[in-house]
Amino acid sequence: MRVQGHDTRAIWLEPDGKSIGIIDQTKLPHEFATRRLTNLAEAAQAIQSMQVRGAPLIGATAAYGVAIAMKHDASDQSLDQACKTLMATRPTAVNLRWAVEEMRRYLSGLPPSARAAKAYERAAAICDEDVEINRAIGDNGVVLIEAAWRKKGERGAVEILTHCNAGWLATVDWGTATAPIYRAQELGIPLHIWVDETRPRNQGASLTAWELREQGIAHTVIADNAGGHLMQHGRVDLCLVGTDRVTATGDVANKIGTYLKALAARDNNVPFYVALPSPTVDWTIADGVREIPIEERDAREVTEIAGRLPDGTVARVQLTPDGSPAANPAFDVTPARLVTGLITERGICPASRDGLLSLFPERRLAANA
Repeated sequence: MRVQGHDTRAIWLEPDGKSIGIIDQTKLPHEFATRRLTNLAEAAQAIQSMQVRGAPLIGATAAYGVAIAMKHDASDQSLDQACKTLMATRPTAVNLRWAVEEMRRYLSGLPPSARAAKAYERAAAICDEDVEINRAIGDNGVVLIEAAWRKKGERGAVEILTHCNAGWLATVDWGTATAPIYRAQELGIPLHIWVDETRPRNQGASLTAWELREQGIAHTVIADNAGGHLMQHGRVDLCLVGTDRVTATGDVANKIGTYLKALAARDNNVPFYVALPSPTVDWTIADGVREIPIEERDAREVTEIAGRLPDGTVARVQLTPDGSPAANPAFDVTPARLVTGLITERGICPASRDGLLSLFPERRLAANA
């Protein structure tokens, strides 16, 4: 995707062949800054502090984190410690676990002397695979936007509401929920995106809006609680969101507030679609509400907010009275019954076990083996 007119990915191998470059997303939208990761601790800290965030990008960063660790020490003990360190950074995004387990599986059968080079190769392949998966999600999901445009008689823009940031900043490139949007832009379909601010970290207002501006797509930032009102008045043609984990039965964990958007969409007959790469499906669990661990983040994300002052400096300010406690669950779970469909790299399916297995039949065979 584009940054200041240049094609850019969210993570890359630096010219030295061993350190990793990332966009520091905590600086956006007021500053575009990059950071170099040179060791395991820096990779883990980048994930934990949300300098990188979004399930697919977390997985890609973790894969490179293992590679960096192998560059320093390729022993069995180092591999085990790297995997444990990275697994402990964020509990909800299943892509993290998938990437770490894939790196462990791939490297454990190799002699230590071969692990560093092979680790970088596999991490790079994981990144390239993510790009192709998300491109395919865009190809599959754009048909929904085309259908919405035809329904409007090809008059006016297709109005899409999204929540949090499921754009290319949350992946290596293209994004999940934004991939169909970017494909629609390429096809010349007029678009307007309602961007939920997504309190308390404001990933919509700070990241999705920044992405769409850079890409030249019309959008409007709204307060999180405005979505239902817009749906009531016919100003949303469909909802497109991403996810950090989907159960084998189609329940969806995504940024806090997604569940409320799904309820409003159901009440107003607005289609509600979730875009996801296959590594985001957790085939080991069935009940998202009871089985998906929900990350509880620092209360200061609720009680404070960062913004740019009139003099151009960026500062944090306190919103709440001194002594008022705050709770900060980072995700909620949208039950499968509220999801119109899941958009994957293999196609669109109902949010159900049978729906997912229709696209991934090898999982049925594995379960029966």
